[in-house]
Amino acid sequence: MTCSLESMKIKEVIDIATGERLGYIDDVQMNLDTSTVDALVIYGRGRLFGLLGKEEDVVIPCAEIEVIGEDVLLIRRKTKNNPAVYTNNRKNIFRSLFG
Repeated sequence: MTCSLESMKIKEVIDIATGERLGYIDDVQMNLDTSTVDALVIYGRGRLFGLLGKEEDVVIPCAEIEVIGEDVLLIRRKTKNNPAVYTNNRKNIFRSLFG
């Protein structure tokens, strides 16, 4: 299956571990030596119309992509800020979210 950047830009990115809506793909990071796409980039949103700066860009390595659907791109982020990634036990996920 092949996908163009234009078709990726209309897909909403969702983290399946947390249910967080991250936004839409804005750019890609490519490895010019191997001619492969290494990561997808979502630009950070501006705070107060850009007057207070912007949030950090979200860089999604291709290894974190779980499913590419017609309307959405589902990922599972592998960061320490995401406790659901480090456990498959629903009780532990529930405790980490609700105390």
